[in-house]
Amino acid sequence: METTTATKTITLTHIHEALGAKMVPFAGFLMPVQYTGVNDEHLTVRKAVGVFDVSHMGEFIVRGPGALDLIQKVTSNDASKLEVGKVQYTCLPNATGGIVDDLLVYNMQRGDDHHYVLVVNAGNIQKDWDWINAHNTFDAQLENISDKMSLLVV
Repeated sequence: METTTATKTITLTHIHEALGAKMVPFAGFLMPVQYTGVNDEHLTVRKAVGVFDVSHMGEFIVRGPGALDLIQKVTSNDASKLEVGKVQYTCLPNATGGIVDDLLVYNMQRGDDHHYVLVVNAGNIQKDWDWINAHNTFDAQLENISDKMSLLVV
């Protein structure tokens, strides 16, 4: 018997379809891959601006006084140097020097609200969530907001 996994749709699917996007499955999501063609879209980005929907990515909020300690423990870069409103590209190293996944860490702190947003790869959302939670010995509050978030890259 063949097992199939349902393809998720992103929030803006109806808009992409209405604009004529070619939709294809990617990492368990139905994603827009192109509208008018590779050459035309390439030239548009080079001459004006392009927008890429990356709403399939996973997003985790890490909060609380132990948030930075947890991020320092599970990522390879020094997140203490990350200024408020800035982002850092990093990875989740494993115990043998390999990499669980690469990710982005955003410092979104406001006052005493120690608040970070982690953006992980769509195909590894559950694996990354489990890895980070397994190392949370700092009582940081974690929330997986992947299904509530849309991301557009300009």
